[in-house]
Amino acid sequence: MTDAPTPAKRSPIPAVLLLVIAAIALWGSSRLTWVRVHSADGLGEAKVDSLVGSTWVAVLTPLALALVASIAAIFAVRGVFRQVLGVVIAVVAVACAVPAFAVLTGSATDDRAKTLAELPGRSTVTQVETFAVAPALALFGVLAALGASLLLVRRQAPSPGLSSKYDAPAVRRADAARRIGADDDADAAPSERVLWDALDAGEDPTAEADGEPGTRR
Repeated sequence: MTDAPTPAKRSPIPAVLLLVIAAIALWGSSRLTWVRVHSADGLGEAKVDSLVGSTWVAVLTPLALALVASIAAIFAVRGVFRQVLGVVIAVVAVACAVPAFAVLTGSATDDRAKTLAELPGRSTVTQVETFAVAPALALFGVLAALGASLLLVRRQAPSPGLSSKYDAPAVRRADAARRIGADDDADAAPSERVLWDALDAGEDPTAEADGEPGTRR
């Protein structure tokens, strides 16, 4: 009996490439302007403060670094641990998606803008201007990270079955006798492979061919 084919192992490279893209996108988004705050204190000229991603979403840069660290972790773990890593990456992605989606939908609040811009108490926010490019870039990174997460969480290929040479001797002898019997029923001489398998299993294929019970070695 021929050995069972070994299924190809799933390569982690596609997941790694997606994580690289995600980390670059999040890092780039953290350097771009997300919100611009217009304020006035009633004493001087109006003031304009630009808030970049790392200010508006303080965890953006650490999460990008976490994705970079997960790349090394992919090569250090296997099996269920790699699947757990995929779940952690998905959580990181969701944490980035929530504030990005809020800005894109115009949910940036005046109070949050005033706090992050560190405006004095007498100042009044007159306008909060949001930018779509930076949060959209963050969401692109989120999608890439989620793609990597799905690749890691997917069930790994099953372990290949043991070769027939590791079967119990009784099982191997029964299989060899069955294959010889099948050749006899077909009025054809057993193939060379069948004969060798029978000898290896401890059966005498010549005795079977003469109509005598096979002898065991």
